[in-house]
Amino acid sequence: MRFKIIVILLFSSIYLYSQTPCRTDIMDKGEVITTDRTQMFVKYDFSHLWLQTEQDFIYGIIGDEHQRILIKILTVVKNPTNPNEYFVKGKSSVKANVCQFGGKITISTISESKRANFGVDNEFKNRSQTQGVLIATYEFFEDKSQNHSGIFQGVVSTKWYLNNQNKMVYDDTNIKADGYFNNAFVGSWKMYLSNVVKKCNWADYRVPECNCDFDIGSGEFNVSEKYWKYGWIDIALKNKVKSKNIIENKSTKISKSWWM
Repeated sequence: MRFKIIVILLFSSIYLYSQTPCRTDIMDKGEVITTDRTQMFVKYDFSHLWLQTEQDFIYGIIGDEHQRILIKILTVVKNPTNPNEYFVKGKSSVKANVCQFGGKITISTISESKRANFGVDNEFKNRSQTQGVLIATYEFFEDKSQNHSGIFQGVVSTKWYLNNQNKMVYDDTNIKADGYFNNAFVGSWKMYLSNVVKKCNWADYRVPECNCDFDIGSGEFNVSEKYWKYGWIDIALKNKVKSKNIIENKSTKISKSWWM
């Protein structure tokens, strides 16, 4: 109950001053069993699930204007003395300003789904024992010595499945479905020694809890022209959008290894 109250307060404080967000349902209308399964599954190592997706398919926003933020999680290590806790290191980049960060992810609840969907043509029906979603809090601290640094904090939702070899696996069962996303980090960023707080969300394949006019893609992620100036022109170029307002130059290209 305490965790649910924290989540509600967090979401309320972030979106009180913004429009109703879209892409809020990571389960895509899939139902979960109400019984908490944390004690049953917390023994498994979920660390690799947050390292699964190629960087080109991780999308994030910071601020009401949906400025693009790049997030690269470099390492995740399960705490050997606390099975709910994972130590994280990574880097962030906004307008080419790169910061290192470190912190932790703490699992709050793990739930099983009712398994109504097994992918296209039921291709996953015989590959897994069960599947579900974990909910965790996260707190990542950027290096205070670096420019424009602060703290990321919020709630992450991650879909998983347990395969027939008893291994915890990243749930890409419905990756071909329109609107699929996973590893949804929803929260805020607060600048050190300042009152500046901005909403900051990112995920694999889509941006969670974004403005409804932001992501106009159906089969794949795409950004409406209104937001291109905030770091998204390369997505329009990737999707071969035809517009006189697209100008390709060095500033529209993102280094493939900006975190190195």
